[in-house]
Amino acid sequence: MTNDVVVFSGQAHPEFAREMCDLLDVDLSPARVQRFSNDCLQVQLRANCRQRDVYIVQPVAPPTQENLMELLMMVDAARGASASQVNVVMPHYAYARSDKKDAPRISLGGRLVADLLATAGATRVLTMTLHAEQVHGFFSMPVDHLTALPVLAEHFRGRDLSNTVVVSPDFGNAKAANRFARALGVEVAAGSKRRLADDTVVIDAIVGDVQGKDCIVLDDEIATGGSTMTLIDCIRRYDAQGVSVVCTHGLFTGNAVETFNARDDIDEIVTTNTVPQDKPIDRLVSLSVAPLFAEAVRRIHLGESVSTLFSEENTYGA
Repeated sequence: MTNDVVVFSGQAHPEFAREMCDLLDVDLSPARVQRFSNDCLQVQLRANCRQRDVYIVQPVAPPTQENLMELLMMVDAARGASASQVNVVMPHYAYARSDKKDAPRISLGGRLVADLLATAGATRVLTMTLHAEQVHGFFSMPVDHLTALPVLAEHFRGRDLSNTVVVSPDFGNAKAANRFARALGVEVAAGSKRRLADDTVVIDAIVGDVQGKDCIVLDDEIATGGSTMTLIDCIRRYDAQGVSVVCTHGLFTGNAVETFNARDDIDEIVTTNTVPQDKPIDRLVSLSVAPLFAEAVRRIHLGESVSTLFSEENTYGA
């Protein structure tokens, strides 16, 4: 990488930014965030940005509003400092779940926050595993949408998967589950899910064969873990054997730590470091996706293709 690249990190996940910078062999430039007595934030980028390719690393994750506001101000500061490009490296985009108008008079938070990033001055977004594919279209600037499936699949390779099935919590995630299952050479199943509230779902049945199988439960995001536990209870009724839980974004909010630690019928919980993994959850395995983001940043800066990093062939390990 060249001196034309400047990387800053917000306070949400500086460890991720440092790992990414180490892989790119660039320094993580300093930034200062102050909070005034009226609770307002002020951000100062403490490295030259003029005519540079600036990358701001900040997942929009809990505390979501704090991290989002900090990100917007960092983007605005980079634009005001005459950066040639302001690239937002956003490993997790919490507002991606607000992607449809499924009740009267509600806001589409996913699109609103995308508009705020554009207004602040972002020229590109690099993110991973948006909750729904249509969220990609909410952004008015180019978006490189990475997938963690190759990293997650590699964790299971080399094991005996002859009696294994990948289980999606619902049909909405079935496409990703199918790609993951094909990467592992196993079958796929999905739950018939109805959501009653943010953390309350009903799963009436499983579509697919899980009878007596080892199950890998795959979801894009786990917050409280309520949906995951409901799905596990359902597949247990089919005499499922081993159960592993896999997700890209392991938020583990609310009572998730207690919920997962209380279950002795889960072999492991596998996630990535798109958000900080500092929760004391037993059997938790955190896989780094910083190398994927570092390679994407390198290719973006050099004008090379990024598509092979999230292509279907890459998912299958080709």
